[in-house]
Amino acid sequence: MSDAARSTFMTRLGRLLPSRLARRFVRQQDGAAAVEFALVAAPFLALTFAILETAFVFFAQQTMEATAADASRLIMTGQAQTASYSQADFKTAVCARVYGLFDCSGGMTVDVKTYTTFSTVDNSTPVTSGNFDATKAGYVPGGPGCIVRVTLYYQWPIYVTMWNTSLANLNGNKRLLVATAVFRNEPYSTTGGC
Repeated sequence: MSDAARSTFMTRLGRLLPSRLARRFVRQQDGAAAVEFALVAAPFLALTFAILETAFVFFAQQTMEATAADASRLIMTGQAQTASYSQADFKTAVCARVYGLFDCSGGMTVDVKTYTTFSTVDNSTPVTSGNFDATKAGYVPGGPGCIVRVTLYYQWPIYVTMWNTSLANLNGNKRLLVATAVFRNEPYSTTGGC
């Protein structure tokens, strides 16, 4: 609004107001910028944090996908099987590839299962009533030529929930990040198989 238009508006508004004090209050503009900023700042900052959090969740998801692909090579090439890795050993190998982005001690769950054909691979997430069920995770890396699915699960906390209502897909304002790699083990040994 131009200065002339503002002046005309204030003059007309001043004529409508009954008292001299009210007219003087309307003409006062000392704190207008501060009041306008206060009205706009909270939604702006909330939206900015929601955008940053969404970007960070997508970055974490991409990091998990790369980690799943990289760690799966230990099973695909038979290194995990010949070294007799347990589920905890494989989880340690996965966490060594994450580089501090995730809290592997409690949040990361590793699930390794073997299938007879690619069409029978089950990619459903173990979520019951909005809660992640880590007891359904297992560790069966299979032998040479076996079809294996390696899935990493991580419960990522969501902090800006007012603007990201669809970002949290678990109870407790958490998002379940899932990274999966499905492959056939290489013939790393002449003995054994599926």
